[in-house]
Amino acid sequence: MAFEFTDSNFSDTALGDNNVSVVDFWAEWCGPCRLVGPVIEDLSKEYEGRALVGKVNVDHNPETSMKYGVRSIPTILFIKDGEVVDKHVGTATKATLAQKLEAIL
Repeated sequence: MAFEFTDSNFSDTALGDNNVSVVDFWAEWCGPCRLVGPVIEDLSKEYEGRALVGKVNVDHNPETSMKYGVRSIPTILFIKDGEVVDKHVGTATKATLAQKLEAIL
């Protein structure tokens, strides 16, 4: 299951040194987010131990969403060593997101 990032755990989990994270900003009411959800779940299983793949519910975690300027969802951030190194806005295939993740691993 994909990790659940929150305002309170984001800094400790997603931004750690020597850490790669994929963060999907989503909301329950967002249709495109529901399309990306299963892709994020698959990636979290496939990359377990190599990258932390998870989701931030923008309705429940407004601080993190505002900090990263998330205005459209789904927005997927690729974070390495505490820095955003890539970003994808909108729906995406598993292959597209896996390719971006492989490039930063």
